[in-house]
Amino acid sequence: MSSIIEIQPDVCSGKPVVIGTRVTVSTVLSYLSAGDSIESILEAHPELTREMILACLDYARRLGDMHVLVQKAS
Repeated sequence: MSSIIEIQPDVCSGKPVVIGTRVTVSTVLSYLSAGDSIESILEAHPELTREMILACLDYARRLGDMHVLVQKAS
């Protein structure tokens, strides 16, 4: 998906993380969904960059795009 997001079985139980960190995509999305700003996430996690946070959002968007709505035929 993104070269900034990686999945390694031995890092955070195989959850998608920001490359080179142990910060999961889920953690970043949780902050954002709680209303935290990108700036506040950067303060809490100085190892992240704005580009990394945006890559987490893009990763989630792409996963959402992969789901296909199948309508039941009437």
